[in-house]
Amino acid sequence: MTSRGGSRRDVLLDTAPLASVFSARDQWHKQSAELWPQLIDRCVTTEAVVTEACYFVSRAMGRAHAPLDFLLAAGVPIVGLDVAGQRRAASLMARYHRLPMDYADASLVVLAEALDIDQIFTADRRGFSKYQPPRGKRFRLLPEL
Repeated sequence: MTSRGGSRRDVLLDTAPLASVFSARDQWHKQSAELWPQLIDRCVTTEAVVTEACYFVSRAMGRAHAPLDFLLAAGVPIVGLDVAGQRRAASLMARYHRLPMDYADASLVVLAEALDIDQIFTADRRGFSKYQPPRGKRFRLLPEL
């Protein structure tokens, strides 16, 4: 999967950095806004993440469609899971139930496995520092703190 400029999509996009774009008061807004220019052409995300971001944005400002519009305008691929991917997500959620892992996070780990990606633009330090991407590595969390 490549971006419009031909570079590889090698960064998963999680909910918080996406939702934080729309509120200057959000604790992740500044860090996310600083990274967007460097990462936007490298990001890929899932439908579950977009759903979650739309929900959070609608609660904060009432424009539920804003995250989807933003991603579409930027050309960020939004991936849906097939049945095998959904089964894998359910398996991951059971495996990481103590953290816990929600469906959006599970969908990103499934996508990481499918695309061999180990970088993620996220605020979820607790979960993604424990989840294992492909080949037993650890996720590289962006922004790096």
